[in-house]
Amino acid sequence: MTMPQVRSWHTVIQEIATDGGPVVDEPLVKVAVAAIIANPYAGAYSESLQELIDGSVELSRELVARCIAALGGREAESCGKGAIVGIAGEQEHGVACLTTPFGDAMREGIGGTGWVTSTTKVAGAGATLDVPLAYKRALFVREFYDTISITLPNGPRPDEIAVIAAVASRGRVHHRVGGLAKADAIGDGLR
Repeated sequence: MTMPQVRSWHTVIQEIATDGGPVVDEPLVKVAVAAIIANPYAGAYSESLQELIDGSVELSRELVARCIAALGGREAESCGKGAIVGIAGEQEHGVACLTTPFGDAMREGIGGTGWVTSTTKVAGAGATLDVPLAYKRALFVREFYDTISITLPNGPRPDEIAVIAAVASRGRVHHRVGGLAKADAIGDGLR
């Protein structure tokens, strides 16, 4: 399995110290990294999407490594994934890039055990995608429910796919709506 050739890389970093309340000691840092790759299935229907699935493991590893580097020494506590498929492709092409092999490599890269949230869509260059984030060990830990938005000015072109990994260093800075606390999670992937 080899990583697909990447035409361009894009990194978005957000650092949030307050969101209407007092400034917090530990800011929330959210990172999204996108790789724009060729879509081998653009313009034609194919029953098998194995080429995208096979290339997703190495792509996930590189995306996660870049996310972790952009966190600047902070631990990745939550994660998510997404894809924007150029208009000559299908939404299913983006889903193929994000299946279990991609998610397994992402979990391995950040020490996660939970289900990795995702989103996909078909759009043109300049599109924005809101990538969902959730706690890396238990999906139901509400303080980590969040998103990071990424806008890609030069892609995807019609025959490309933007594949995105996202991580965050903590939950929302002023979370206070209850739900399962991180300290109470059992780490079964859900709770």
